[in-house]
Amino acid sequence: RFASGLEGRGRLPDTPVLMGAIRAALGANGPLAGRRLLITAGGTREPLDPVRFLTNRSSGKQGYALAQAAVDAGAEVVLVSAARNLPVPYGVTFVPVDTAERMLKAVLANLPAADALIMAAAVADFRPQTIAEQKIKKPQDPDATHTLTLERTPDILMEVRKRRNDTHWPRVVVGFAAESENLLENAREKLERKGLDLLVANDITAADAGFDADTNRVIIIDAAGQQEALPLASKARVSEMIVSRVAQLLSRLPGRGG
Repeated sequence: RFASGLEGRGRLPDTPVLMGAIRAALGANGPLAGRRLLITAGGTREPLDPVRFLTNRSSGKQGYALAQAAVDAGAEVVLVSAARNLPVPYGVTFVPVDTAERMLKAVLANLPAADALIMAAAVADFRPQTIAEQKIKKPQDPDATHTLTLERTPDILMEVRKRRNDTHWPRVVVGFAAESENLLENAREKLERKGLDLLVANDITAADAGFDADTNRVIIIDAAGQQEALPLASKARVSEMIVSRVAQLLSRLPGRGG
């Protein structure tokens, strides 16, 4: 019943929408207010035929948690994701993709407006050289084999580096290294080769910190080679710490027009 005397059935927004709006409002004056973040998530899918594809075990949970943490810090966020089974944080511009090639195009299209890029997606390194137009049938011969020829997919971070060398944007680029061996050695090599400001490394063999887990244990390495090992925490908490580091880096740099 309204004060005017009118009566009717009222309806609040769904709880996730309401909570999302509250979180966005609370973060409006946060450390990333006025900044634009481009974040990628999920494992890309490279088609083999109309039925099958090559992919990896990435759930996209860390990337989505990063998007939420960035919104909570006041940022405008574009989420380019190959994972589509998770709720998109309130206020986030969502760009669904499937292949590495399409993720590259989406990243480059949104890059000019981004102050920071966080590449949390698990992008396939290889794709089938040829995509069959029809489903590949199983041979009748039980001893038959099938040879699959693979080719490299585009290296998104290297393409970003080329453009960044010319434009100096985005100001901050963060990469991820999911490794099963030689964690620090491989992470440092990737950090230097791709010209990153931060690299987040994690050991995917750990049961509580690998793919599809709700927790993560990471090491953050900066461009100077300094590293910080974060304790096991929820992916939401890990994201808050990563976003905080991004905010610190951006605070030392001039904004657009600065």
